[in-house]
Amino acid sequence: MRVWFNRTFSSVYSAIGLIREADLEGRFHLIYSNANVHATAARVAHEFYPEPTGLESAAYIDWCIQFCREHRVDIFVPGKESTALAGCHARFAAHGTRVLSAAAPEALQLIHDKARFYAETELPGAPVAQFRVFETLAQFDAAYAELRAQHAQLCVKPSRSVFGLGFSVLDEQRSSAALLIAGVQYHIGLDDMRRGLAELGECRTMLLMEYLDGHEYSVDCVGDHGRLVCAIARKKPLQAGRGQLIDMREDILDATAQLTRDYGLNGVFNVQFREGAGKLRLLEINPRMSGGIGMACVAGPNLPYIALRGFADGFEQVDIAPVRNGIRVTELNTATELV
Repeated sequence: MRVWFNRTFSSVYSAIGLIREADLEGRFHLIYSNANVHATAARVAHEFYPEPTGLESAAYIDWCIQFCREHRVDIFVPGKESTALAGCHARFAAHGTRVLSAAAPEALQLIHDKARFYAETELPGAPVAQFRVFETLAQFDAAYAELRAQHAQLCVKPSRSVFGLGFSVLDEQRSSAALLIAGVQYHIGLDDMRRGLAELGECRTMLLMEYLDGHEYSVDCVGDHGRLVCAIARKKPLQAGRGQLIDMREDILDATAQLTRDYGLNGVFNVQFREGAGKLRLLEINPRMSGGIGMACVAGPNLPYIALRGFADGFEQVDIAPVRNGIRVTELNTATELV
């Protein structure tokens, strides 16, 4: 069975390696493509092909369909343009290709827009942090006055972003220059923030939120169109260098199962939680494999293989190993030559 992963995040390297490790029968022939011919996943896939650059969404989807025809792709696992491709399943099916999408296009659009996602998500076991939306200095000041009266520290982040880009804790005492010189990451001076907003006049949609200072939990999951098949929760340390703890908290698993049902989640995806003031809060859903997927799988279940095998043959055909709760995991970097 020929399976294609197009250009996506670097975690695909771990995913392809994990699938090949578990695929003892050699059932899956894994294809990877990327515009970067030195992409590391090219080293572990059975076949690698370069992707074109500069294509608009519609043209890229046409190229994907042609690629599936030419390379006889049975299952397509999209990364690039995954939201648009989630609405094109019928076009690919006409050529014999099934598309493994993390959710329906409407759900993916909502998940990627945190302002809408936070406003519409009801999760009693792990509610979202208090937040307000702003695009101007006046809106920011009004939101700050309201939330600062209730919380000791606030933060900002874009409504649309990945990898935490744009996230900063607001510092009322120090300037951004002082924070930079002190080596304090992910912080910005409040006065500098206000000055920048005044200069911009209007900015992209941003969120002002209560800052959550507790442990973060990253939950790597496999879903079957709204049913949570398997989940592995990792507790991240407050200080780097101590590994991550597999912590299968019941409240986290219950909240994750509810989100899976509510948004019809499918395949491999990731849910992020964080504690604040002793309470569990939802941060986001990542409708894709997380960067820590390899660490999660050290705990037992091989999530990329489970998702692929279940999609291909039905989950009743898949044996899922028990999760080794309580173990501590980490990743080791190995240098290699690119050819």
